[in-house]
Amino acid sequence: MGEYQSARLDGVFNALCDPTRRAILARLTDADARVTEIAGDFPISLNSISKHIRMLERAGLLRRSIVGRDHVLSLNAAPLAEAMAWIERYRSFWESRLAALESYVINKKRKRK
Repeated sequence: MGEYQSARLDGVFNALCDPTRRAILARLTDADARVTEIAGDFPISLNSISKHIRMLERAGLLRRSIVGRDHVLSLNAAPLAEAMAWIERYRSFWESRLAALESYVINKKRKRK
């Protein structure tokens, strides 16, 4: 994994570590939304929501388009696919370890009989 990819993955996981940011992403899976609409969904200030949105934008998880005075946000799921691929590598590792453990336990039981 290159340095750029690693930094991008760090940004994605850092963005995803906060429940408010995950909720913003979940909200945007339904439809694009204006920043003020997103802010209305949470019991925190517009300034705090803006900070969360900026972090999601830096991670590449959000796209912003400006239509007149409205700032419209949309989900960019591509970085999530990269994070999923990274997690998938480790899932394969653990599945092979569990298969080896299962085989060991089965062989141990057979020897006892």
